[in-house]
Amino acid sequence: MKKGERLEGRVLEVKFPNKALVQCEDGSVCSVKNGLPGQKVSFVVKKARKGKAEGQLLEILERAEYETESPCPHFGACGGCSYQTLPYEIQLALKEKQVKMLLEPVLKKQKGAYSWEPIHPNPQIYGYRNKMEFSFGDGIKDGPLELGLHKRGSFYDIVTVSECQIVDEDYRNIVKAVLAYFRERGISFYHRLRHTGYLRHLLVRKAGKTGEILIALVTTTQETHDLSALKDTLLSLPLHGRITGILHTKNDAVSDTIKSDETIVLYGKEYFYEELLGLQFKISQFSFFQTNSRGAEVLYQTARDLIGNVGNDKPDQILFDLYSGTGTIAQMMAPVAKKVIGVEIVEEAVEAARENVKRNGLQNCEFIAGDVLKVLDTIEETPDFIILDPPRDGIHPKALQKIIAYGVDRILYISCKPTSLARDLEVFLAMGYEVERVTMVDMFSGTVHVETVVLLSK
Repeated sequence: MKKGERLEGRVLEVKFPNKALVQCEDGSVCSVKNGLPGQKVSFVVKKARKGKAEGQLLEILERAEYETESPCPHFGACGGCSYQTLPYEIQLALKEKQVKMLLEPVLKKQKGAYSWEPIHPNPQIYGYRNKMEFSFGDGIKDGPLELGLHKRGSFYDIVTVSECQIVDEDYRNIVKAVLAYFRERGISFYHRLRHTGYLRHLLVRKAGKTGEILIALVTTTQETHDLSALKDTLLSLPLHGRITGILHTKNDAVSDTIKSDETIVLYGKEYFYEELLGLQFKISQFSFFQTNSRGAEVLYQTARDLIGNVGNDKPDQILFDLYSGTGTIAQMMAPVAKKVIGVEIVEEAVEAARENVKRNGLQNCEFIAGDVLKVLDTIEETPDFIILDPPRDGIHPKALQKIIAYGVDRILYISCKPTSLARDLEVFLAMGYEVERVTMVDMFSGTVHVETVVLLSK
């Protein structure tokens, strides 16, 4: 294969995250994003060296025999979902196979046996997300204002996802109303190259159980607009849920992440409440919280089941919940522990966690704001059990060594990125731990993502 060459081939398999291995007629293989097993595709070679090649998908020439029509009209153009033409049972099988391909080479190195348990399906295949970050922009250069998600393979172009299927009808109605409001007034969006303009993002969060909705419009301070009419427009929408807060968040940072230099409450309050497994959680615009409420209940119940009788034989145990977010897992484990200590780098999430334990009447949870790597040096207590739920990149190598140095008998690791998990498991196994049980929870149907839960023992 040569760079720039246009070729055709059949997709043999798909590795995480959505890397299709395409075999051409001459037997050569190229890695191409966004293909599905069995498809015949055309692609252009982008890189080719040392016997390896990477390509860009140009066209799907033949669909796989098991593919169906996507329920979403934006599928293909929008970069949010990749598996929506797959029947759900095939999505589950594909995700389980991808995780196995990553973890089994690592697990073969351990002496003891382990239990590989079937993947848990998403209890709500469509309309499951409780948080969406929509971007303002245009779909073509100097085109009309759009509000939605990035086009597949593009950093700049936006697709208005007014019929997105991984959110419910309330999200779709809010997106349509906000887009129409700003189109009518001809208000500018923030250009990521020129760093000029006003509209940046629309953050919408809706509790799956309580139905409470929080909306935040994110803009720069380069222009000034009266947003009272927008507030009235949103409050007049015929929604199934109930708007508890409308915020105006000002952000002049160059990066495309959602931040707050200042937040003004246009209506209501800056937070809402969600319920999981009988507990209530206060959530603000920046709080980390699982983005699928019903799926989170499956995930945390799965974690409970894997942990088993952690507190029955020794009820005075101290548990560490590292990367604790708003303290969901910590509170779930509080009844079977003497004390639970949560560590989370996002201060706002820690404040919410502290309020949540008060609301839920729990007396034995402590939450510390800071980087796990640094905070572990300041905690006087020694853990008997550790729960890990790190961000996508996994655990910092130095933090991992500190965690292992505690020498606890068992560790539960919840991972949203199996490639990071495989890397960290290599270290755990090298330091004397072995995997007891592995399972997966699909919380993101239609997409390439999956949660993996591993119980380790020493």
